[in-house]
Amino acid sequence: MSTIYIRTLKHVENTVFCVQNGQKTYFDPVFRKFIPYSSGQQVKRSLIDSLNRQLNSPGSPTTFMWDVNKKKELKEGEVFGTCDPSYADQLFGGWMRAAKGGEERTLKRRSPLSISSMRAIHPLLANVNKEDASFDRSDRPNNKIIVRNENGSILTDEEVVELLEGKDRSLSRKWIPENARATGLFVQDIAIDLRRLFSVSLNHLEPEISSDTEKKLRDTGWIESINIFGQCLIAPESIRDQWIPALVKAIIDWKITSNQARTFSLMETLALTVSNNANKTATSIRAKLMEDEKAKIIIEESLDGVDTFVTLPAAGYTFTNIESASALEQAEQRLITIIKGYNYQSSVNN
Repeated sequence: MSTIYIRTLKHVENTVFCVQNGQKTYFDPVFRKFIPYSSGQQVKRSLIDSLNRQLNSPGSPTTFMWDVNKKKELKEGEVFGTCDPSYADQLFGGWMRAAKGGEERTLKRRSPLSISSMRAIHPLLANVNKEDASFDRSDRPNNKIIVRNENGSILTDEEVVELLEGKDRSLSRKWIPENARATGLFVQDIAIDLRRLFSVSLNHLEPEISSDTEKKLRDTGWIESINIFGQCLIAPESIRDQWIPALVKAIIDWKITSNQARTFSLMETLALTVSNNANKTATSIRAKLMEDEKAKIIIEESLDGVDTFVTLPAAGYTFTNIESASALEQAEQRLITIIKGYNYQSSVNN
């Protein structure tokens, strides 16, 4: 197999997937309701963060370009990654460097990981709840209260007391209305292209790396080879042996890390399936609409060509027979075996 498909079923409880504009949603026209989701980009960021934690690495550096105009004002310019596959997050995450003015060759590497959004397994099995929250420090006598008038001048304590006369208003409390929270059962898919996972193209007409980076990789043991995409450099076995377990751990253990402390959810994994067949992957974990207009989860526990791993919490949401306390550890070992078993230095037939 040259492509691995992984589907993950997670339980999400009273949380948010982002901070800006509250909870992200899309409208389902069939069931006519708003459905919460986490974008593929956010899932990718969470996965890469998990990868760097596994490798105990801060990740690759980023270059931020800024321009100054004649008025001495700062203007945002380009943002560049290192475009260096000797960093794991760059090799797996991909990059694009397009310099301003077109004076340098654009460097572009498509990530070997295709990552979907995390969305409801069925519109009836996820929901968005809204609540009013507050930031309340009214019990503290040492708060500093500053009230400004229309000119920006600070009012005196006497003027503030006069202003509040006849008003039931606390100045040590902020109301945060209509906070959206996501709850339900969600699926997320990842496709791993093993042909490109540890290979970097040497096509100088559509370059992935600079000549300096190519020389650096060759000097550190990267192996010249050829695959279906043409001439390439392959990461040495020592790097593959170190990075494969970290990547697999990240794929299995990632969490949305951008949500706030008051809305933390474990987002526990209920089931995970692995296959080289995309259609069977979609079949392996799905929902079925019942006659009473309710939906139920179906986890195929013995589908030909699919490895299925079911955790103990899954039994709280659907009938299962193979749930196991070591399900995710078994999934981890299965993925490591598949990825390590691929012949990265073979011929163009891969």
